[in-house]
Amino acid sequence: MDISYIIKSPLSIALYDMVKRFSNFPSTVLIEGEIGSGKEMVAETLHSFSNRSNMPFVKIDCGSISDQVSDNELFGTDRVSPGLFESANQGTLFLDEVGELSPKIQVKLLRFLQDRENDRAGGSWTKKLDIRIIASSSSPLFQLVKEKKFREELYYRLNIGYISVPPLRNRPEEILPLINHYLDYYCKEYKIKKWFKSETLEILKNYPFPGNILELRSLVEKLCISTNAEYILSAHLPEYIQAKPVSISSWESQVGEFESQLIRQALEIEGSIRKAAARLQISHATLLRKMQKLGIEK
Repeated sequence: MDISYIIKSPLSIALYDMVKRFSNFPSTVLIEGEIGSGKEMVAETLHSFSNRSNMPFVKIDCGSISDQVSDNELFGTDRVSPGLFESANQGTLFLDEVGELSPKIQVKLLRFLQDRENDRAGGSWTKKLDIRIIASSSSPLFQLVKEKKFREELYYRLNIGYISVPPLRNRPEEILPLINHYLDYYCKEYKIKKWFKSETLEILKNYPFPGNILELRSLVEKLCISTNAEYILSAHLPEYIQAKPVSISSWESQVGEFESQLIRQALEIEGSIRKAAARLQISHATLLRKMQKLGIEK
């Protein structure tokens, strides 16, 4: 995966160099950053730079698995059916939102990291696996350790290589390259022709994007499908972006307003919470918590 088109800020240059350095080793890597900041993109880049690039890259959404089905789904069933761990053999296993794993699965993951053996459900069949583990978390994992919600020994097993993905507001140089990238992507995807007027780009360049790359991508897609004209004008932008930059005192409320709007839009399009979570690239459990916080009815 090539992410060089967004490498414009000093923070991203340093991150990119770290990704290339870590890709030379099979060690476990922990990636932390806000929702939508590009953690999965970093994980895919790590895999593509490694000597496992031609082997499977398997993503597991840790918030969507339950104890009842996780053994079969993750580790397989006796001699009959392999699980997701075995499907990633020789490749990379990406544990997205690893902090949402249940205590039971945390124990099994810790055991796997210690001996690299996959125990299929039933306990009668084991197999040595060669897997590179990459984990991500939107919440600081060590804080979950202090709150007794995540096993300390598992945290240290995962945190061999550490990458912190900065939010998009801290790398504004990459806003326009990202807009152009996603505009080109959706124009090709939907076989349309759209351009941003310079004054529109100027407004977007100065918008803080509290939802990070996820918000930016969703906005570009929304403007592509909702704008009749070929040129996307500043008047086509949502009111909350057209307004003057928010003050520090109103930042939290503005973030909540955006999250509420994004979640409601995803629920309306997809028709179910699980599908909406997949569209927003967050776990089912994370979406439920945000809905409860924002007062959005199930």
